Amino acid sequence: MLELHRVDLNLLVVFNHLLVERRVSRVAARLGLTQPAVSNALARLRRLFGDELFLRTPGGMAPTPLAEQLAEPVGVALAMIESGINQRLTFDPATAERAMTIGMSDIGEIVFLPALVERIRRDAPGVQLSTVRNTAVNLKDEMEAGKVDLAIGLLPQLSAGYFQRRLFRQRYVCLYRRGHRLDRPRATLADYQACEHLVVVSSGTGHGQVDELLARTGIERRVRLTVPHYVGIGHLLQGSDLVATVPERLAMQLAEPFALAWRAHPVRLPEASINVFWHAKQHRSAANRWLRGLLVELFADGGPG
Repeated sequence: MLELHRVDLNLLVVFNHLLVERRVSRVAARLGLTQPAVSNALARLRRLFGDELFLRTPGGMAPTPLAEQLAEPVGVALAMIESGINQRLTFDPATAERAMTIGMSDIGEIVFLPALVERIRRDAPGVQLSTVRNTAVNLKDEMEAGKVDLAIGLLPQLSAGYFQRRLFRQRYVCLYRRGHRLDRPRATLADYQACEHLVVVSSGTGHGQVDELLARTGIERRVRLTVPHYVGIGHLLQGSDLVATVPERLAMQLAEPFALAWRAHPVRLPEASINVFWHAKQHRSAANRWLRGLLVELFADGGPG
């Protein structure tokens, strides 16, 4: 049994960064160390645990099964220590000068960013906001490394080591141009199936489950167009007779600018839970608390916003 007093905390910090960066040079740059110092720390870790921990591959340092087993408990433990040390630090949005990053999908950029950017401009003029697409980065690793502060969406991959707060639940609706054959009070399932459909394959999010459910229930759709994201569907629907199945808040955001209409979906689909996620290491961060509190105020069902 390895006794805790034999473990140098700095070695675990190096271990944690190697899990994310996978290269000695990157860890050295991130921690302000020399590459020999990081290599020496890795050698000490290997002796301590009696395992190689990381193996050199063409793609970088690949963790061994033992390293993967240690990843979560070490990451959570370091996050709690860091949070405890920094929990007394304050954050004044009116005077703060810093950058913050949120992971979100293209739906999130359409639904959340207009109101959020305006509120930050008013309350925290020195805060620079950036977004990363949930599908473009390894969100789990980026949040664990502190490169992404929060994530918003339907993200089943974020579980152990992450906190979450529900913002709202939303249903899926049919979206189409005004004057479409479905744009009348008593459109039926047969009318829906007779339409030509635009399907969004949103990999890396939970929205793809909707298409899987439609397929399992035997609903036949004539799919005319498939696209990898939601950002262009306003333009596509505006000038065609296509129908798209989308989250209701997205439909509400697109309806007026693109002269679109929407209706309740003729198929009974599960509602989606849209949550805000943050890593355990950010749980007591004053800046992170401020940002997620702002999201709750602006967007949560029942919130003051």
